[in-house]
Amino acid sequence: MAGDLPDYYFRIRENGAAVFRVDTENRQRRIEMDQIALVNVKNGEIKAHGDRQLSEADLLEIRRWLRDRVALLAQRDIDDIHRAVDYLNLTTQWVQSKASDEQLENVTDALLLAMHDLRSVLVRKKADRLLKNMPQGADDSDD
Repeated sequence: MAGDLPDYYFRIRENGAAVFRVDTENRQRRIEMDQIALVNVKNGEIKAHGDRQLSEADLLEIRRWLRDRVALLAQRDIDDIHRAVDYLNLTTQWVQSKASDEQLENVTDALLLAMHDLRSVLVRKKADRLLKNMPQGADDSDD
């Protein structure tokens, strides 16, 4: 088993990870994990743990993990949004075919406000993108 282990282990935390160097080359052949750094995914900061000096190999592996983690989190965000679209469709079907008057009374205002808020933001963002991509001078009209 020890031969299959990676050299580094990343314990996921709220905004990043604690980084450990994995060591199996000891007399007891036990797995030892020595914390070497903390990584912040939000700002990319890498802090050596305690008074450690990180090697170039440590920094390369941490930066690789950070790049991969940021990409994974971005993909998860998009997946969550696609799931939200599915939930909206399932909610519409539920309202159309199964919801009782009491259930609708319970959720209608919250759903309408959330959908209104979402629609407002989506429309504003779409308009911003359209204006940004519009060629200069195209918005001037000849009256």
